[in-house]
Amino acid sequence: MATVISYGAAETVTGSCHLLELENGKQILIDCGMFQGREEEHNADAFGFDPAQVDFLLLTHAHLDHCGRMPKLVKEGFAKTIVATKATFDLAEVILLDSAKIMQEDHETRFKKALRRGTEGEVSPPLYGEDDVRDALALTRILPEYGEPFTLCKGVEVTYRDAGHILGSAFIEIAYEEAGVTRTIVFSGDIGNDNDMVLPNLAPCPHADYLYTESTYGDRDHQNALQSTEEFKKVVTDTLLNWGNVLIPSFAVERTQEILFLLKQMHESGELPHCKVFVDSPMAIRATEVYDRYSDLLSAKCREVKARDGSVFDFELLTYTLDVGESKAINQTDSRAIIIAGSGMCTGGRILHHFKHRLWNRKNALIFVGYQAAGTLGRRIVDGEKWVKIYREDIRIEASVYTINGFSAHADQSGILEWIKGMSGLKNIFLIHGEADKEALFKAAITEQLHKEVHIVEQNEVIYL
Repeated sequence: MATVISYGAAETVTGSCHLLELENGKQILIDCGMFQGREEEHNADAFGFDPAQVDFLLLTHAHLDHCGRMPKLVKEGFAKTIVATKATFDLAEVILLDSAKIMQEDHETRFKKALRRGTEGEVSPPLYGEDDVRDALALTRILPEYGEPFTLCKGVEVTYRDAGHILGSAFIEIAYEEAGVTRTIVFSGDIGNDNDMVLPNLAPCPHADYLYTESTYGDRDHQNALQSTEEFKKVVTDTLLNWGNVLIPSFAVERTQEILFLLKQMHESGELPHCKVFVDSPMAIRATEVYDRYSDLLSAKCREVKARDGSVFDFELLTYTLDVGESKAINQTDSRAIIIAGSGMCTGGRILHHFKHRLWNRKNALIFVGYQAAGTLGRRIVDGEKWVKIYREDIRIEASVYTINGFSAHADQSGILEWIKGMSGLKNIFLIHGEADKEALFKAAITEQLHKEVHIVEQNEVIYL
C-alpha cells in the first residue's frame, strides 16, 4: 500500500515536503522547501527520512518554501533525479543562489558578534552554500512539458499541468499501479488566482483519486481582481499627487512582475503621474529577466507587449538598482517615487532601509500585495502595529498602510473549490499548506459544498492510500 508522509507544510503554510512511498519501494519526494516565519528554526532539523534513499525529487515550483532545502537534501545524500519545468530550474537557480548568499552574510555577521563575546563556537554554519546549490542543480534532470505525460519509472506515469501560480509552476499528477489497479494522486503545490494578468489561468485537473491541496486562503475569498487593480491605482495616484512615495514590499517572483506590468499599463494609458519607479532587489531584477525570457509561457497580453516593445516589463520611468550604491541613491528622491523592494514579508532585505527613511512620513503609503506569514514584520504591521524596530532604531508608522489581496498568487476558497469540482473519481482530499485555523474552515466548506472526505494532515503523519 502506498503511503504519504508530510515533513513540512502540514498545519502551517511553509516548508513544503511530502514523501510518497509506493508499494514497489520507490520513494518520490514532492518539494523540499524552507520553513519561514515562526517555523524558520526547523530548517536545520533532520529531514525525518534518509535523503540517500529518495529516488526522485519532483518540484512544483521555484518559491523558496517549495525548493529552498533542496541543496541541503543533496548535501545530506540525495543524488538521484530532480524533475521540474525548465523555467522552474532557471528561477530556482536565481532564488537558491540568493538564499545561499543571504545565509552566508547572516552567518558572518553573527560570527563577528560572537567573536567579540567569546562564543564563536556556538554559531551554527549556514544551511548550505553556493557550491551546494550548484551541486543540486547539476543532478540529473527531467524537464516536463505541461500536459504531456511521461514515465518516471516502471509503473509510474507523471503529468505536470500549469498551476498559474508563478512562471513554470505546476500541479503534479502521479499515476501508479498497485495490485493491478492504476491510482492517481495529485499534489497541487500552490495554485494560482485567476486574474490572467501575467500568467495564464490555472489548468483544469481531469482526474484524481487522492488530492493533496494547498489551503493558504481556504478560509476566504480574495477581493475581486478588478477591484484590487482599481484600489491599487487609486492609492498610487493619490499618494504621488500628494507628493508622497509608495513603498511596496514585494516577492521577487511573480508579484514584482505583476506590479511592474500594471505600472507599465498605467503609464501607457496616462493614469500614472510622473514619477520614478525603482525595482530595488537584485533577485527580483534577475527573476524579471527570466520572466521576459520565457514570455511564451505568459498571458496573451504579455506576449503582445513583448512582440511590440521587445520587453514585457520595461518602460521609461523604470530603474533597476542592482548594487548597494544605486539603492542608497534612491534616498535622494524626496517625493514621487514608487519603490518595489524585498523581502516580501519584510523579514530582511532592502525594504527595511526604505522603511527607516520613509515609514514615519504620513505623506507616504505602504502597500502589501502578498501573504504575510505569522511572526514576520509584515504581518505585525498588517495587524496594526504602530512602532517597529529597524536596525536598533524605533520607527513610528505614520505612512498609510494598505493590504490589497487581489494580487495574491494563491487561489482563494472559491477558486480551489471550483478547481476540485472538475476532478472525476475523487475519493479523498488532504489539506496541506495552510494555517490550522484556516484549514478547519476550508474543511467545513468542502464538506458542505462538495460532500467529499477531507482530512487535515499533521506533521509527520503517515497517510495510507
